[in-house]
Amino acid sequence: MPAPTLNEQDIRCSFCGKPKTEVPKMVAGAGVFICSECVALCTEVLGLDQPKVPWPDTMTDEEILDHLPRIAAVGAQVDADLKVWVGRLRDRGVTWARIGAALGMTRQSAWEKFSGEE
Repeated sequence: MPAPTLNEQDIRCSFCGKPKTEVPKMVAGAGVFICSECVALCTEVLGLDQPKVPWPDTMTDEEILDHLPRIAAVGAQVDADLKVWVGRLRDRGVTWARIGAALGMTRQSAWEKFSGEE
């Protein structure tokens, strides 16, 4: 089965964790995405305004707990994106040995993690 297209993927901003359906635009990078809202924040930060990015040292326990699902969703997205990229390579006939070497793991580990077979 071919790897899913960008339109078929559950894409989330790699910075704030919002899904593509909740933001005006999403920019794709190599396995990461950034929404137009985060781009605006980056523009503000780079303009030497005070950043408004939440940071664990300045957040309450409840704010951090509320933020954890977003972080987990982004982590899951990165894992899913990596699986798509590996799927594209497999569709092109690239060996598990080459994929494993690129990821710093053995051929067997790459196959176990990405093949979907048991």
